[in-house]
Amino acid sequence: MTDDATTTVSVPQPKPQPKPMGLTIHHRRYALTMLFLIYMLNFVDRQIVNILAEPIKRELGLMDWQLGSLTGLSFAIFYATLALPIARWAERANRVRIVALSAITWSLFTAVCGVAQNFTQLFLARVGVGVGEAGCTPASQSLISDYTTREKRASALAFFSMGIPAGSLVGMVVGGLIADSLGWRASFALVGVPGIALGLLAYFTLPEPRNSSVAASGAQSTPSLREALGELGGKRTYIWLTVAMVAMSFGIYSNLAFQSSHFLRNHAEGLGILAARLHDLTGIQLGPTGFLGTVLGLIVGICGAAGTWLGGRATDRAVARGSLNAYATIPAAAALCMPFALFAAYLTSNTVAALCLMGLPMMLQSIYYGPIFAAVQSLVRPRTRATATAIFLFFANLIGLGLGPLSVGLISDLLARSMGSGDGIRWALISTSLVYVLAAMAFMAARKSIRQDIVS
Repeated sequence: MTDDATTTVSVPQPKPQPKPMGLTIHHRRYALTMLFLIYMLNFVDRQIVNILAEPIKRELGLMDWQLGSLTGLSFAIFYATLALPIARWAERANRVRIVALSAITWSLFTAVCGVAQNFTQLFLARVGVGVGEAGCTPASQSLISDYTTREKRASALAFFSMGIPAGSLVGMVVGGLIADSLGWRASFALVGVPGIALGLLAYFTLPEPRNSSVAASGAQSTPSLREALGELGGKRTYIWLTVAMVAMSFGIYSNLAFQSSHFLRNHAEGLGILAARLHDLTGIQLGPTGFLGTVLGLIVGICGAAGTWLGGRATDRAVARGSLNAYATIPAAAALCMPFALFAAYLTSNTVAALCLMGLPMMLQSIYYGPIFAAVQSLVRPRTRATATAIFLFFANLIGLGLGPLSVGLISDLLARSMGSGDGIRWALISTSLVYVLAAMAFMAARKSIRQDIVS
């Protein structure tokens, strides 16, 4: 049945949820900004290893599969498994304190990465980063859903998700520049400090709206894990969106983990020429890593932010007109275009053209953030939101983040035997980009049931 059908479907309506009391518009803006900054640092610390991959590989004598495990598997193992128990805690406890303590923890372990002397030590330090970051996203998204109404939720979560491209920008630029001048170890040490300070600030200043809303409406019971799983398992839309998120995460994290390695191996001469031209024009002296980190960081940050904003804004406008299917159709269209955009960027031999062409996939891959997270938050009752996000991200991170970069690394090592390391990483990235087609198909499957499944 199409959206234009006249048959009326009776959908049980939830009781209206009380709005947070005692929070002015300025409080909410401050809270959203603070959560954005924390999420940005989340991705600075998570993604900085990508621009540092080649210096780390040379000093520690690593293979590509080991680089893939450092950027993905080491982080994802505990990030995915701890997210659920922390989310269950967040359904009952003070979410602000959970977010703040998480930020302090992952920042400390990021600094520890800088003193690692071998693969095992660096792997374990990255595990610690994942442990800290496990508490950030579910609790933050639950807070944001309490701060906003459904009609503005996609935009609010898109603003929060802009921390992903912003953090990638800062991580690549700062990491590359510090690595050029002080080495990769100093990069880890210095980017860990701001997260500690921001975590402490959030602990003492962020509002927890649940306190006032509970006081206004009476005690609210938190569903048991069994009840929450039953609620989620009965949502066909949730299942398909989880499949879509896994496929998107697999492609995105694979690409982010090795795009700098691709350019340093296949465009080293072109990068050197461009860095020399920059020096002639401005007097700024950058090495290949610093130049590439700056350029890729700007591309990921600007284009990623544009895509995130566009996806959230377009979805909110469509939902306001009654088109709930936009939560799925908008990201599906973007995902379907991704392989073609990446083929163009990775197959060109011209360095300037390759860098410019990276802008389109960076924008396309960010469009889905606002729509998919807003949909997940709207599919469940308020006291199940953190759990819904945690389970959602469990599969996305364990499979997508954990296995995506590792798979690219293994394929690259295999192909490098006959093609060389440059073409090996190029074709490993191209082959794994086909996973975006699966993501588009899953989004379209979710489209069929989303109107019936949304409850809040």
